Amino acid sequence: MAFSKKNYILLAIGMAIVIIGLVLMSGEGSAEGVFNPDIFSVRRIKVAPVVSLFGFIFIMFAIMYKPKTEKQDKDNK
Repeated sequence: MAFSKKNYILLAIGMAIVIIGLVLMSGEGSAEGVFNPDIFSVRRIKVAPVVSLFGFIFIMFAIMYKPKTEKQDKDNK
């Protein structure tokens, strides 16, 4: 298999972090006659994109991660 069990666990964690970032970005929008200043809150503009970016970086790490096997450990000693 291309990925080990640990890779899949790390991928799931990364996906959960991205989903948390997207949930932090969600909320009410502005209506036609009413302006909602919450669309420019720090949570939506700064925190949520950073959380999502961290999640995507974590997913890239999970894809590239290659766990050491016992044979590799013995060869290195």
